[in-house]
Amino acid sequence: MRKYATKKEIEAIKEAFVSRYKDAKTELKYENLYELLVSVMLSAQCTDKRVNIITPALFQKYPTTKDLSSANLEDVKYYIKTCSFFNNKAKNLIKMAQSVEEDFDGKIPLDEKELVKLAGVGQKTANVVMIEYLQKNLMAVDTHVFRVAHRLGLSYENTPEKVEKELENKFKTDLYILHQGFVLFGRYICTAKNPKCDDECFVKEFCRYKD
Repeated sequence: MRKYATKKEIEAIKEAFVSRYKDAKTELKYENLYELLVSVMLSAQCTDKRVNIITPALFQKYPTTKDLSSANLEDVKYYIKTCSFFNNKAKNLIKMAQSVEEDFDGKIPLDEKELVKLAGVGQKTANVVMIEYLQKNLMAVDTHVFRVAHRLGLSYENTPEKVEKELENKFKTDLYILHQGFVLFGRYICTAKNPKCDDECFVKEFCRYKD
C-alpha cells in the first residue's frame, strides 16, 4: 500500500530542499528572455547539456525573435539537428517567433496564459520560463520532479499536470525553489537508475522508494 508523506514530513522535506537549493538556477545557458524560452523549448525530451551545445550557434544566427521569424525551416533544422524531435521543434520555433512578432509586438509575453498561446509552448514550458525568469511561485513537473515526488510520497498521480497541482497544494510557497531543487536532486542524486541513496541523499528518511 502506498504511503503518502505526512504533513510533518512535507514540512521537513520543504525545509531541507529550500535550505539546500535556495540559490539554484537552471543549467540552461541564456542571456535574455528570448534565449531562455528557446532553450526551454529545445530541452523537452533533451538534456540541458545537449541544448547548451546547440544554442550558441543558433543564437548567433538568429539573435532575436524577428530574425527567427523569417528563418528558413531547413536552416533551423540544421542548427538543432542533434536535438530530439528537431523537425517539430524547428517548425515550432519559427511559429513561436512569428507569433511574438505579429501578436505581441515583438515582446515575449511574461504571462502563463499568453505564453501557452505560442507554438511549442505548453504549460510546463511556460511555468519553467516564469520560474526561472521571474521566480514565480509555480511548479513545473518534468521527469525528474515526477520521479522525486513519487519516491518521497508527495504524489502518486500518473500525469505531470496532476502531480503539479498536488505539489502546489501541499507546499503552497517557495515553489520555484522546490522546482529547481527537485530537478537537480533528481538529475544528480535521486536518479532513475542507481540512485545515490546511501552516499548523497539528504532526505532518505522520507523515501518510499526503498519500500
